[in-house]
Amino acid sequence: MEGFNATIHAPVRLRICALLDTAGEAEFALVQRQLELSASVLSKHVAVLMEAGFVEQRKAVRNTRQRVWLRLTAHGREAYQAHLAALRAIVGPAAP
Repeated sequence: MEGFNATIHAPVRLRICALLDTAGEAEFALVQRQLELSASVLSKHVAVLMEAGFVEQRKAVRNTRQRVWLRLTAHGREAYQAHLAALRAIVGPAAP
């Protein structure tokens, strides 16, 4: 199906994309707390999204600690929106 993206469709990755689409950019720790994931599980899924070119990270020092911020790339936002459209097409129109 056109627009359907198996990389994004995995439940955790879909939730990451949804959060980043809404937030614009979010600190790794915030994403971890919001989605109730361990750091290792989140890292694994972010790595898959980064490899696909859907997510990028920015590292900076804040309060003497290294922090990582995540955001969807333009390509990632397009792929996420296309995936949502494909899912809507699968389930059909919303009931009135």
